[in-house]
Amino acid sequence: MSNTKSFSSETSDRYALALYEIGKENNDLEKLSKNLTFVKSLYDTNTDFVSFVKNPTYLKNQQNEIVNRLSDLMKFDLTLKNFLLLLIKKSRLFYLRKIIDSFFKLLSKDKNEIDASLTSAKKLDDNEINNINTELAQALKSTIKFKYKVDESLIGGLKIQLGSLMIDTSIKNKLKKYEKIMMGQ
Repeated sequence: MSNTKSFSSETSDRYALALYEIGKENNDLEKLSKNLTFVKSLYDTNTDFVSFVKNPTYLKNQQNEIVNRLSDLMKFDLTLKNFLLLLIKKSRLFYLRKIIDSFFKLLSKDKNEIDASLTSAKKLDDNEINNINTELAQALKSTIKFKYKVDESLIGGLKIQLGSLMIDTSIKNKLKKYEKIMMGQ
């Protein structure tokens, strides 16, 4: 796998790092995080907002006006408002979603959090999920943030994905292993 990053990823990462460092310097990370969570949600649910971000035909003064209105309406932190205006000035607003994702990765890294997915064959209650989370967190000396889902095709057991580490205790996986052994592979 290549270590080279695309221009858009590299640019987004740099803008996210700048926003993160300014937020950290101003002790604004919590408010900035809340504001960016809202913007991310807006991006994910509102096609008009996505069009506004991605459409290059908007004039910069129109974009500035919309960002100013949105910032006032949603009571955005001044740091975020100025950052969005900078993206408009530099014609980088279309990177907004990648910048937000990169920002949250930096925030998770700073908090020593690991994003993980947990998949089980049957629905687990909150206590079971918390026990799994606690054991993994202690073993990895990190905070684990699970995305949980049920996949009945696993027959039984669990699958946990932590970055490139996969823990698969599902019966489905064990049956595949036995099948390979029986087929002589």
